[in-house]
Amino acid sequence: MHTLTKFSWLGALAIGAALPVHAQDAAQRGLEIAQEADRRDTGWSDSVVDLTMTLRNKNGDESVREMRSRALEVEDDGDKSMIIFDQPRDVRGTALLTYSHKTGDDDQWLYLPALKRVKRIASSNKSGPFMGSEFAYEDLSSQEVEKYTYNFLREEELDGEKVFVIERFPTDENSGYTKQVAWLDQAEYRVRKIEFYDRKNSHLKTLTMHEFDEYLDEYWRPGRMEMVNHQTGKSTTLTFANYAFQEGLDDRDFDQSALKRAR
Repeated sequence: MHTLTKFSWLGALAIGAALPVHAQDAAQRGLEIAQEADRRDTGWSDSVVDLTMTLRNKNGDESVREMRSRALEVEDDGDKSMIIFDQPRDVRGTALLTYSHKTGDDDQWLYLPALKRVKRIASSNKSGPFMGSEFAYEDLSSQEVEKYTYNFLREEELDGEKVFVIERFPTDENSGYTKQVAWLDQAEYRVRKIEFYDRKNSHLKTLTMHEFDEYLDEYWRPGRMEMVNHQTGKSTTLTFANYAFQEGLDDRDFDQSALKRAR
């Protein structure tokens, strides 16, 4: 679960007088927090994990889907990932392939086994819901530092832990969000909570992350994520099990032909 290009940051700092000093300081500190979080989550190489997705409507009715996910770090670019549905039967074999990028549009393809075809997700549709969940397609891309500009807001406590609170503003004009407010714990720089604001700058969703475990003695992953849509009353829970790292995955496991082989 990993949303100003570097050029833009350098340009803003070079202008100097374009922003008050305190605004520059807040922007720089927000960027530094994001960079440190990214640094601490670099080097895991590849990973696989089993997921359970529970969808709830505003009346509390639930439907459950079983999935697998794999991811690959890419040097000097964003991660590659694939999500494969195993249950229920009507979505079995459906798979989403994502190539995240540090700058520019991410590439995403959805394989629909009933039609036996691969559908490219247009950049203009990235804010749409993924398989009926409260997660948008863009939420499933790796959250590269360069995809945002930043602003430090404050320090406070969240669930008894000291946290940094920062704003991040998507640079992609096709993003469904005007901004996100993120809470990161000061001990490990783990994202604990994100508030998402829609294109009207209204609070749309809140993501919270729970039950963290440490892997390879340095990489933290949540056991559960909760995404609540405040405007519709719907929610989605993702639970994670059987994390494994450095499994020897490579680019061949993340090409478009791998979508059709995913079972």
